[in-house]
Amino acid sequence: MSADLTSASQPAMPPAAGDGGVIHDIGYRRYDAERHGRPGIVAALTWHSFRAAFGLGRGAKAKVFPALLFVLMCLPAVVNAVGLAIRPGSQPVVSYDAYIPSLRAVAMLIFVAIEAPNLVSADLRNHTLPLYFARPIRRLDYPLAKLIAFVLACLVMVEVPLLLLYLGNVTQQHSPSQVLEQTLQLGPGLLYGGAWALLLASLGLLLASATGKRVFAICAIGIPLFFTFILAHVLSQVGEQAFGPVGPSEPSALASLAGLISPFTLLGGVLHWLQAPRGEHVQAQMIQATTIGHYGWVYGVVFVVLTAAAIGGLIARYRKVGIA
Repeated sequence: MSADLTSASQPAMPPAAGDGGVIHDIGYRRYDAERHGRPGIVAALTWHSFRAAFGLGRGAKAKVFPALLFVLMCLPAVVNAVGLAIRPGSQPVVSYDAYIPSLRAVAMLIFVAIEAPNLVSADLRNHTLPLYFARPIRRLDYPLAKLIAFVLACLVMVEVPLLLLYLGNVTQQHSPSQVLEQTLQLGPGLLYGGAWALLLASLGLLLASATGKRVFAICAIGIPLFFTFILAHVLSQVGEQAFGPVGPSEPSALASLAGLISPFTLLGGVLHWLQAPRGEHVQAQMIQATTIGHYGWVYGVVFVVLTAAAIGGLIARYRKVGIA
């Protein structure tokens, strides 16, 4: 009996050479729940990235800028609703498709520059990409999950103010025809906001994925977007003043094509091109804001090509990175 206890209390001797390895159960709990596979991994990565864009799950400092920018974007809609409530029957001061373009440009520039690095730069800096690709996902899944998440985050920033504006306008309408009119006006505004979200999200992630350092990524996004925006306006003014109009209603080519330099003026040119069929009066008002002349179709083509190039570049980037 004592011999049995003595042998049981002694630690197991390592296997002799040539006996092969031994697998020891050290007490880790096994995972017995359902495994969702590749779709579940992509969905979880998308949801986690969407939360990261607004600082959810992180400290209070990470939530400050997204919250301030979101409030700033919603402020015109709130002011419009208050104005309509104080003066019933007055016209809305903000439109759905031209929702304070300068405010939207500044707010989205800051949002994309600050939040896009949070989605991709940390994984590059911490070398966690091999852990993602060790799971049953493909190289295409990671950038697409990040892109979907950031497009959704940009949609929240752009579309929620439009929905608030719509609610403020509808509450002051007193007939079904007026409500229907507001609904029909909201549709193009939402589509245009989707164009903003898709282009800026794809460009922001592509530029942010160039480096793992967050500060460098912010500069890589903010500096090009800011300076191209300024340069587009400068060249447009130079084209109008130095070259003058080609005809009675057609500006110079430089003034018309300068907006292609910046994503923000590019989006403005696409809007004005799409609004042109509504009537000459609307078109004239739009040209005063962003000069496009007869080159509206060029803005549409460049928008499609630039968006496709940004998405393709993002996918190509993650075909090469993250092996080691």
